[in-house]
Amino acid sequence: MSGGGKLLTDAPLAPYTWLRVGGPADRLFLPNTEAELSAFLADMPADEPLSVIGIGSNLLVRDGGIRGTVIRLGSGFGTIEVEGCRVRAGAAALDASVAKAAGRAGITGLEFYRGIPGSIGGALRMNAGAYGGETKDVLVEATVLDRRGNRHLMTAEEMGFSYRRSSLPPDWIVVSAVFEGQEGDPARIEARMADIMAKREATQPIKSRTGGSTFKNPDPSRSEGRSSWQLIDAIGARGRVVGDAQMSDLHANFMINRGAATAADLEALGEGIRRDVKDRFGVELEWEIKRVGDPQ
Repeated sequence: MSGGGKLLTDAPLAPYTWLRVGGPADRLFLPNTEAELSAFLADMPADEPLSVIGIGSNLLVRDGGIRGTVIRLGSGFGTIEVEGCRVRAGAAALDASVAKAAGRAGITGLEFYRGIPGSIGGALRMNAGAYGGETKDVLVEATVLDRRGNRHLMTAEEMGFSYRRSSLPPDWIVVSAVFEGQEGDPARIEARMADIMAKREATQPIKSRTGGSTFKNPDPSRSEGRSSWQLIDAIGARGRVVGDAQMSDLHANFMINRGAATAADLEALGEGIRRDVKDRFGVELEWEIKRVGDPQ
């Protein structure tokens, strides 16, 4: 390996996920600069399996772990800079931190990030959105490295955004992004973010080990306008338990680890709900939580 960064072998991944489950990675690379990451990618064999994880907020690593190399960006990718109505953020910067920095600078339009528990890299990967805003609405451009470590600048249009998706190749890695809002009143922006957090705390189990929304909302034309949580409620699965995994009593679309759940418990819980919703309503729920790795 040329360049810097930290390389670990047989590295446990559970500590890097909010659900706190999952087996090890064969190799875990932790770069702190774009140059370190680019050099590592350029040296990596073309046939080496490659996975990228962010802060693990919407991620389920299976109990058998992940074969090949896993990359997790270090704190050097967490910088945030403001210029005019634009915010440049590293891919490891928390969505909430970007929202707060924009708010302090009097930039409105990014408040929705205050209520999303993830990092900017993940937000771009899945077009994260909530509370009336989406990443596609505010992104100007993203800096991305391809599998060989080559640098690309991509516009929002080139990212191919759709509902909770982008068309970015799975082995390309977002390293930074530029967002643009509009001039706003800092006090009103702060009030808007406080309202978002109050709603989130009242409706989501944010103090539990959770992966956020378990399933994407289905096409309303196929679900008669019902969202995922409403479908889960309708089959009586709010609070359903498998092992030590549970659908939250507070929000029916949030899965939580009560303490000793395995990845198999959590996945079995989710798959059981998908089956029951399909049988009852003919609607196929799609996982929003990203599931990776091998079963035990």
